[in-house]
Amino acid sequence: MVTRYEHVAIEFSSLISRGILRPGDRIPSVRKACVQYHVNASTILKAYGQLEARGLINARPRSGYYVRAREAVWAPEPVTSSPRPGSTRVDVANLVFEVLASIKDRAIVPLGSAFPSPEMFPLEKLNKIAAATARRLPTWSSIDDLTPGNAELRRLIGLRYLESGLAVSADDIVITSGAMEAINLCLQSVTRAGDTVAIESPTFYSTLMAIERMGLKAVEIATHPREGIDLRSIRVALDKYDIKACIFNPTFQNPLGSCMPDDNKRELVGLLARYGVPLVEDDVYCELYLGDSRPRPAKAFDREGLVLHCGSFAKCLAPGYRIGWTAPGRFKEAVERLKFMTTLATASLPQAAIAEYLKHGGFERHLRKLRHSLSVQLESMRQGLERHFPAGCKITRPEGGYMLWIELPRAVDALRLHRLALEKHISVAPGPIFSAKRSYSNCMRINFGHPWSKAIDDAVKTLGTLTAELMCSGNV
Repeated sequence: MVTRYEHVAIEFSSLISRGILRPGDRIPSVRKACVQYHVNASTILKAYGQLEARGLINARPRSGYYVRAREAVWAPEPVTSSPRPGSTRVDVANLVFEVLASIKDRAIVPLGSAFPSPEMFPLEKLNKIAAATARRLPTWSSIDDLTPGNAELRRLIGLRYLESGLAVSADDIVITSGAMEAINLCLQSVTRAGDTVAIESPTFYSTLMAIERMGLKAVEIATHPREGIDLRSIRVALDKYDIKACIFNPTFQNPLGSCMPDDNKRELVGLLARYGVPLVEDDVYCELYLGDSRPRPAKAFDREGLVLHCGSFAKCLAPGYRIGWTAPGRFKEAVERLKFMTTLATASLPQAAIAEYLKHGGFERHLRKLRHSLSVQLESMRQGLERHFPAGCKITRPEGGYMLWIELPRAVDALRLHRLALEKHISVAPGPIFSAKRSYSNCMRINFGHPWSKAIDDAVKTLGTLTAELMCSGNV
């Protein structure tokens, strides 16, 4: 005889197997299911427990129950990078500007973009809050919000740090005009022209351009596509080179999507503390995790004030508002002075609007929806690449962010592929712009931060065809 909870479990199992409930869909809450099936809460909890045990659903804290993603059939992963040894001057800005020249063209399918779709953000609600905030903005806000920035916004950011186990007060935070200003200010506060800094390999091209602008040299560190910085490689580099600072993106790294495990972050921070080397931590993707919980930043393991943590609302809430921040530890005074000397202050209205949204706008609800959308889009992109790309390509398996790194067969020149794709109104980000030495000539970064559509599917199909043609011509 089938019990009541087994009956409920069988019904949901059928809905999942028939595709009516799809991976990432939320199933009814315990309360709603009780009403729907005319049973008590313990019956539903038993049914959901059985579905969890079978791997069909999973519970998310304070969110509910969701259909679990089916085990994906992924292409092979790239291996840990092996950059050429030695420090080098950086000269990539001209190449980056050439590659990104089409970034504003709406007719281009933006697979090479560094931004998610603006349609994924609550901009209408945020703009209404901004308009209301503007009407009651205090007369003296332009003075009160001078660097280090809006006191209420800094307090609210401090509360979010608490959720990661960090005690960061409002007085520890400097508001900036986006994360890139935060990173630039932090890097400038711990280095001088001619110094050597350690970077991931590959790394985000904006990091390379900051290093180039400041006249610094870079040492590229081997990086694993899933676990981030190779600790042995950074140890060797610290012994061999006079490294003045590191600038790493430990959580959902751009372009790899890698995320260092907590133990690795702890070991990295401890290692750098022994050498007295500051870490500028780029943590702009931390809210975009696709698992059950937000990873802890490297800053969580900092006991010496050597980690200069940089964050932003641009990737998770308000790209156009350009509000970032840094918690720069023992370098707070130096960063604050540099901010005051360069841009004086960050605009008052965007700071006040975001503070108001954080208090009343439903930020957590928005983030849950955003993470769900990214999870669905990642699966769509994975399936599209599986359908349309030739064998021999290696693809990363990110657990957050919205970037995929693809290692193409050696015969494929990614810069050539980029130029051919642009002729078809498709952008990609070729590998050489992510390296101080212009390495990764057969790699590219793909953005899955846009809702899947026929245009994107057609673009992926075209890229697959172009890749196959370049493989054939390269092997002739």
